[in-house]
Amino acid sequence: MFPILVVACLGLAACATPPPASDPESVAEFNALNDPIEPLNRVSYGVHNAIDTLALRPAAEIYRTLLAPPIRTGIRNVLSNLRTPVVLLNDALQGETQRFGTTLGRFVLNTMLGVGGIFEVATDFGLPPHSEDFGQTLAVWGAGEGPFLFIPVLGPSNPRDLTGFGVDLAAQPLTWISGSTALENAMVVRSVAGVLDAREGLIEPLDTLTANSLDPYAALRSAYRQRRAADISNRGETGRADATGSAIGSGLRR
Repeated sequence: MFPILVVACLGLAACATPPPASDPESVAEFNALNDPIEPLNRVSYGVHNAIDTLALRPAAEIYRTLLAPPIRTGIRNVLSNLRTPVVLLNDALQGETQRFGTTLGRFVLNTMLGVGGIFEVATDFGLPPHSEDFGQTLAVWGAGEGPFLFIPVLGPSNPRDLTGFGVDLAAQPLTWISGSTALENAMVVRSVAGVLDAREGLIEPLDTLTANSLDPYAALRSAYRQRRAADISNRGETGRADATGSAIGSGLRR
């Protein structure tokens, strides 16, 4: 109980001070940013950057150097195929019957004709990729996003997406594999590959965002919130779970 109280006190101490009610424009901007614990989030962002600089980005660069593009594409395809049960479940929970059928058809075609998902063949059959997660499902059900959060390693989030992240992990059948050392090792490899693939794919986008922003944290917050809004409304889909600002978290979702 004591650690929880300590965390709560630290969170309250780190709350951004709202502007006075006499300044309605500033109040509106403060509310639009939806970042009441910005000081704490910025500290978390700094910790994340340190981890990324020392470990995640170098590992992603090594991954890019050692593996040719076709191999990386094959790994990305397999990771996407393995995540199909989560997408399928959220299609169903959102009542998206057509997208449910597309997801199921993609899994069958890519698994059978694509050699276990290594090759993306379903698109050629008129079944384009899309991604769904439980955070999106909660939004469709009417749940609010809650305040913006920045979590080291996972990246930008909010209470709704953080809850969805946990549910998606629980909904992934591979999460429950146990009793076989070989399968458990395969699960570790899959998780590591997901993180490396996600981070490698965002080397240039994150570099560009950082180089062109006077405040990279604010730019990342804006990019994440815009992308999640697009995800929820099924706009601008690429079929990849990750988005600028959520590279590692999306890798862990896979």
